[in-house]
Amino acid sequence: MKKNTLLVLVILSFTITGFAQSNPVVNLFPAGTVLKANIPYNDDTLHKHLLDIYLPANAKGKLPLVILIHGGGWLVNDKYADISYMKKTVAEIVSSGFALASIDYRFSTQAVFPAQIQDCNRAVSFLYDNADKYGIDKTRFAVMGFSAGGHLASLLGLSRNNNVKTFYMPGSSASFQIKGVVDFYGPAELVLFPGADDEKSPEAILIGAAPLTRPDLAKAASPVTYVDKNDPPFLIIHGEKDNLVAPKQSRLLGSWLTLAGVKNEVIIVKDAPHFGSMFDVDEIRNKVMDFLKTTLK
Repeated sequence: MKKNTLLVLVILSFTITGFAQSNPVVNLFPAGTVLKANIPYNDDTLHKHLLDIYLPANAKGKLPLVILIHGGGWLVNDKYADISYMKKTVAEIVSSGFALASIDYRFSTQAVFPAQIQDCNRAVSFLYDNADKYGIDKTRFAVMGFSAGGHLASLLGLSRNNNVKTFYMPGSSASFQIKGVVDFYGPAELVLFPGADDEKSPEAILIGAAPLTRPDLAKAASPVTYVDKNDPPFLIIHGEKDNLVAPKQSRLLGSWLTLAGVKNEVIIVKDAPHFGSMFDVDEIRNKVMDFLKTTLK
């Protein structure tokens, strides 16, 4: 009996350690958080077609869902990247009774736009279709993105009611609704980039041409293109000293939303750079949580 008990403990220890090693951020979440790791959302074997779901301990009933989209210039990073410096925010999201899903998507070096938004929509479609399986309320979805992920989160929320068929993979459900968007320093208009005439810039690699050479492609990939009065509310947060994505990108998106009559708030964080722990402070975190609780109530 003692040998069997020891064996069980060894196996259990190995299993927990294995999960911790394969997911480098799970320990940042509240104790007891349930992790559903590396779920394929497109019924294929692509490493970039995986998502993680974090569920509160002892959750009861159907949970509202926050879908996180990582940044990295559409070129790098993964579904863990932004969690590492937004650890207090993601922990509070889960401890407040929300489910959180973090998704991966194909890099622009693997496939040009609209592959990235197709992947995001496919992931949300999967979460909608499998909501009951994971204890999620399919009527209460919000998206949150950082940098390139902010661009994709905004694009997802804004284009949802425009019926852009090229933004969906064949077989993807478009039945879901997005109740709110939290956009951290995401590009809103690709031709505003200083490198818009550079064919080697991240935004050029994204669409397959320099934005000023192909303004048609840049327009199709720019969130501001899809703003209308039926869009969900936005919380837009940007660093004052962002030298990669200028704050005017967020100000422009906020202005378009205001003109369309869409509820939004733009917060410019004093002295903050492009990303980092300055966005995880109490003042910003409280704004994010208030927004999520209001839009997903």
